[in-house]
Order: sequence, then structure tokens, then C-alpha cells
Amino acid sequence: MNYLEELLADNDIFTLTTMAEYWSGLVNTTQLVLLSLIIGLVLALPLALMRCSNKAYLSKPVYLFTYVFRGTPLIVQLYLIYYGSGFTFNDTWIWPAFEKAFYPALYAFVLNTAAYTTEILRGAIMATPRGEIEAAKAYGMSWWKRTLRIVLPSAFRRALPAYSNEVIFMLHASAVASTVTILDLTGAAYNIYSRYYAPFEAFIFVAFIYLCLTFMIIYIFKRIENRMLAHLSTSRP
Repeated sequence: MNYLEELLADNDIFTLTTMAEYWSGLVNTTQLVLLSLIIGLVLALPLALMRCSNKAYLSKPVYLFTYVFRGTPLIVQLYLIYYGSGFTFNDTWIWPAFEKAFYPALYAFVLNTAAYTTEILRGAIMATPRGEIEAAKAYGMSWWKRTLRIVLPSAFRRALPAYSNEVIFMLHASAVASTVTILDLTGAAYNIYSRYYAPFEAFIFVAFIYLCLTFMIIYIFKRIENRMLAHLSTSRP
């Protein structure tokens, strides 16, 4: 800590206080994005199966959900949930679930990424080769067993590249959380900019952090892809 203080002693902008503010923003951004992706993926899996159904009462509502949330900007969805909850649920028993700004932002992010992930998984499921499904039927597998053992594993492998783009998109889109008083990375940069009137230093530094997080996500997904698609490799030992 003493070494860090000496290193930052001659710097007017990047002090221990501002670095702690950036760290808080990084923690809030990571929590918001990670939770929204996990919950969104859990929701998207059954929604994708419903979307692939031949029954209209299952597929049509999911189509409407994905159409609305993919067809409107994330920031508009965030504002509707954040400000709308104040008018709708204030002084009701459900208000504690909306009282802190983190929760409306999480709900907006979850619904948005669930809509995109649903369509990603639907496309991967629909691309399952008919031969694999017919072979599973020939073995006497039920629909659930075919889905769990044949359809979903191969669909996850096909969906992985597109889903990695969705994860990066959510990381970048999380910058809108600062508009509803959440101290994320962008919010920390804006506070430091307004305090020291140094837009370049504040926002270039936070852009560097976003860049590092993006490269980390790309590296992780590349490793997962190499592991899951190892059987398709043409290299020989």
C-alpha cells in the first residue's frame, strides 16, 4: 500500500481514492453483468424449447417477448422498469424488490439478454441434423431424453460463438446502468471527469478496463470452444 501511495503521489487524477472508485465500479459492473447472464441463460433455455414448439400457445408468446425486447433499445427498457416501478409499486409490498437501483437494472438486463439468448438457442436447436433426431427415435428415446442427450448438447456447441458475442454485448451495454445512479465503470469515470475536468484520462482508462474484460471473455470462450469442438479438429498428433 505504501508503494502504491508513492507511485500515485505525483498524480492529481489517479489517486488511491479514484482507483478505489474505479474498483467499486468494476465490482458493480461485474456483478450486474454476471448475474444477468446467468439468470438470462436459465430463463432462455425453456423459452427456446417453447419457441421451437409446434403449438402456437407455447411459441407465440415467446415470439412476442423476444420481438419486443430485441426490437427496443436496452436503455428504454431500463427507464421503463426503473421509473415505471416507482409509479406502479411504490408503497406496496413488492417495492423492496425495486427500491434499490441495482434491481431494476438487473431485471432489464435479464429480460434483454434472455430474449437474445432465446433466439440464439432456438436457431441452434432448429439446426440439429434430422438424422440425429431420427436415430434417437429409432433407439426409442422419449422427447425429453432426445432433448437432453442429443438436441441440447449439440445445440450448445453450435450456439457458443454467437453466445460469446451476446456476453460481450451485455458487458458493453452495461454502461447504461450509470444513467440510473448505479456506480458502474462508466459512472465512476463520469464522476472522476466531473471532479477533475479530465475527460480523456477518465474515459480512456475505463475504456482500457472494458477492453481487458472483453479480451478475457474472448479468451475464455475460445478455450471452451476448443474443448467442446475438439472432435472437429483436423490436426493430427
